[in-house]
Amino acid sequence: MESLYGSHWVLTLLLAIPFLGALGCLAGPESRARWTALFATLLALGLSLPLFWTFQLGTAEFQNTASFPWIERWGIQYAVGLDGISLLMILLTTVIMPLSVAGSFSYIKKRERAFYASMLVLMTGILGVFVAMDLFLFYVFWEIMLIPMYFIIGIWGGERRIYSAVKFFLFTATGSLLMLVAIVALVYQHQLQFGVVSFGYLDLLRTSIAPGLQLLLFSAFGLAFAIKVPLFPLHTWLPDAHVEAPTAGSVVLAAILLKMGVYGFLRFAMPLFPVAATSPAAIGTIVLLGLIGIIYAAWVAAVQPDAKKLIAYTSVAHLGFVMIGVFALTRQSLEGAILQMVNHGISTGALFLLIGMIYERRHTRMIADFGGLAKVMPFFAFSFTVVALSSIGLPGTNGFVGEFLILLGTFQRFPLVAILATTGVIFAAAYMLPMVQRVILNPLSRDENRELKDLNRRERWIIAPLLGLILLIGVYPQPFLDRMSASVDALIERVELGARQMEEPPPVEGRAGP
Repeated sequence: MESLYGSHWVLTLLLAIPFLGALGCLAGPESRARWTALFATLLALGLSLPLFWTFQLGTAEFQNTASFPWIERWGIQYAVGLDGISLLMILLTTVIMPLSVAGSFSYIKKRERAFYASMLVLMTGILGVFVAMDLFLFYVFWEIMLIPMYFIIGIWGGERRIYSAVKFFLFTATGSLLMLVAIVALVYQHQLQFGVVSFGYLDLLRTSIAPGLQLLLFSAFGLAFAIKVPLFPLHTWLPDAHVEAPTAGSVVLAAILLKMGVYGFLRFAMPLFPVAATSPAAIGTIVLLGLIGIIYAAWVAAVQPDAKKLIAYTSVAHLGFVMIGVFALTRQSLEGAILQMVNHGISTGALFLLIGMIYERRHTRMIADFGGLAKVMPFFAFSFTVVALSSIGLPGTNGFVGEFLILLGTFQRFPLVAILATTGVIFAAAYMLPMVQRVILNPLSRDENRELKDLNRRERWIIAPLLGLILLIGVYPQPFLDRMSASVDALIERVELGARQMEEPPPVEGRAGP
């Protein structure tokens, strides 16, 4: 195992497993597609878990790196690697994907081969985004991810699936095209300075860019990532996509895809363009939009009659917290933001899975159609309550740790922002707890609810790992913080040093210093 996890092959193998699984789904019979997909995702999970234990602490260097020429004439390489930030995103992906596949067994009844193949191709694209160390390769994986999600929503979604799928595609593709233009401009600047064309991430970090151009390129990258987060007011595609997507699509969208936007800021936009990222205009805009997203989404969520749409708006609020933590740029706020990405993926993914399970029984998501489920579905009621409390940040759950660190770190730089953001925690309780009460604690007034069956064995196996992670991270988050610590310090140092170097005037030749 040590030889495998110390080599450059492990990440390539991790990318290959879901892609080969997708081919297996398409080549095999319809009845076996679900099992092929489940086997492939579990195999990827089994391969990724040892990365957590074999990861070298205390270093910000990329590990398990692989770099091979791909299109040499254009300076494009197949280059992959991971650090403490991407490690957690990889593990979040490999944990969520098999649960999403298993949660689709009784939901997806048509075109099963195509559905499970799309899920596996989607997994390949997501993992590729988190490990790519070449900007061309990153962009390829970024676009690969878009295609299967479009079909998952458009084919297996609800009544307004076509509208939602097209809206999702147009928003994401618009940002992606602007980012592609910015990538080409960045590579051109590198060529002017070094005489060679390279899309390599580490090469482009050495490129010196004028502040004005930095602001333009940062804006192009930032728009693509802000749409994916999504930041207010670029969030309008998200509720539609969540409501119309099948359960697995909603889970992957909320738990993983939204994190790709934040990861893009952390990995590319901020380190490549430090002057623009630390400018008052950029920080003020993003922090303000994050704060508006927290409050606005909470108010909108509070009046939603559809449980799935309510949960969709909570994602806007939670990711608003994350973006504030990222641009506060303190160690605590960044660690909290990264940990909160994981926490949100676990908690919101579990909420969508639970809503999907109850929808399969009642064929409705309207909160008013439920009531008294604690009597007939005790395990569901217990799980739903724990996950909801995690979502609002109850101490002892994972949600509390992430939000506490974000607010603590943000208060050091923007006290007023931290105080206003704290009201989002209160608002979260105001919309989440009434939903819990109406679904599981209100009187059992409808005959349809009296006949409901509690979660079966398969469904309990799906929810149990997420409940365990909610409590584990809530009680003992240190192992997760240890693995991101060095990468966070390196990110802060890179951004602050890059900003200072660009602001300092060049030395005058022939004049001695003081």
